[in-house]
Amino acid sequence: MAISEGNGMKVVEDVSYVSPSPGSVPTSTLPLSCFDKYFLCFSDDWMQRLFFYEFQYPTSHFKETALPKLRASLSLTLQLFFPFAGKLVFPPPPQMPYVLYTEGDSVAFVAYESSADFNHLVGDHSRSNQDFHALVPKSPPAIASSRSNGCMQRPTMAVQVTMFPNVGISIGVGFSHVAADGRTLAHFMKSWASLHRCQGDLTCLDNYLPSFNRDSINDPLRLAPGLFTMHGRIFQEASSSSSSSSSSSTSNVSVNNIRVTCKINRPQVELLKDWVNKKCMEVKPSEPMRISTFVVTCAYMWVCLIKLQQAETHQHPNLLSYFHFGADCREHLKLPATYFGNCIISCLATAEKSELLGPRGILVAATAIGREILKFQEKPFKDVKESLPKIIETIERGNDIIFASASPKFGVYETDFGWGRPKKTEAVSMSSLGSLYMFSTAESNEEEGGVEFGLPLAPIQLDCFNAVFQGGLQNLL
Repeated sequence: MAISEGNGMKVVEDVSYVSPSPGSVPTSTLPLSCFDKYFLCFSDDWMQRLFFYEFQYPTSHFKETALPKLRASLSLTLQLFFPFAGKLVFPPPPQMPYVLYTEGDSVAFVAYESSADFNHLVGDHSRSNQDFHALVPKSPPAIASSRSNGCMQRPTMAVQVTMFPNVGISIGVGFSHVAADGRTLAHFMKSWASLHRCQGDLTCLDNYLPSFNRDSINDPLRLAPGLFTMHGRIFQEASSSSSSSSSSSTSNVSVNNIRVTCKINRPQVELLKDWVNKKCMEVKPSEPMRISTFVVTCAYMWVCLIKLQQAETHQHPNLLSYFHFGADCREHLKLPATYFGNCIISCLATAEKSELLGPRGILVAATAIGREILKFQEKPFKDVKESLPKIIETIERGNDIIFASASPKFGVYETDFGWGRPKKTEAVSMSSLGSLYMFSTAESNEEEGGVEFGLPLAPIQLDCFNAVFQGGLQNLL
């Protein structure tokens, strides 16, 4: 991890490496499940999340008291979540990648001081994506294995802590999506926070320990045979780029954007549900309909972003629009909620732009999303093998596609290190480009039952989006 000063950032403590206590974790190999393998084509990209907390102490106090406790509790947490201290290993094909932990493996940990305005960063208004990227660890390049066995390898996690003197602190985490999904990260962060808050008392986790049992996952997606070719391409790319940064093109685009947080409060959620239910009874009374907070709020965001795009491009509306979201399979496979790894599949809802732009656009969007959820619940793995190629083809054709990431069910605002609930949490690894939009979802940090969305935009889009988003909510009243 390169250390540099500038842009208001000053190194407080150079890179250290936090490991589980010696002898606490044996050498362990964790095979990739079919769900993990699904993300091999994104192995260059790290997922990045930021947590902001009030911390009204000077940097000296932070360095002398907070940093040692954070490292100690992180070391203890890594004993339980050892794959995050390990490496993602890419052996030569036809062998498949796997996660390996060996004694001494660690998480890179670095501490900075920032002169940025903490209160500005935790606001809901427009903020520069560049400011957030400065607060999270960057994705490291693949390097040759020290064993000289022809393998390439990458760390699976890194941590950056940033002090805003006398105001706040941020904890930025980067991790490989091949190793774990967002629910696993939320579990890890809440466990770390609990152990920090409880001064290392493992009993505070109760039955919240991670599960690594993959016996219930017998490749229901039938993905493995087709992944050998994919792995060969990834291995070649990793080998050729081992001396360079692996930042993705979308990440480079995203830093030029701004970021806003838009919220739908609980009364507005209920109004959306009532409106969708009423219109559904008028138009499609016989069709089964799923009316949930996720469905109606994502439907609303889908319509808002299509209206924003239409205002910019004036495209012919007789085109299809796609909405992508992930569905968690833990319950369907009878896995514990604390299962470590990826356990999500892609769902792709489809609707005509002309209908989304019409007076019943939210109903059309909610029906399309709800239909995909009902299909998933009835037959969760039907046609899943074709879903990734379909998504890639949709993007390559330049079709309108909107990605929803994370979930209000992750409970990210429950991550309390003893400093209180986060003032803000942001999914940093997002971008919007051309006909592709992406937003993250989380529970509201203000009230139970509300939802907040993190959305990257170009600065020229801000006024138009605000008008569409706020105007639509006003029309519900």
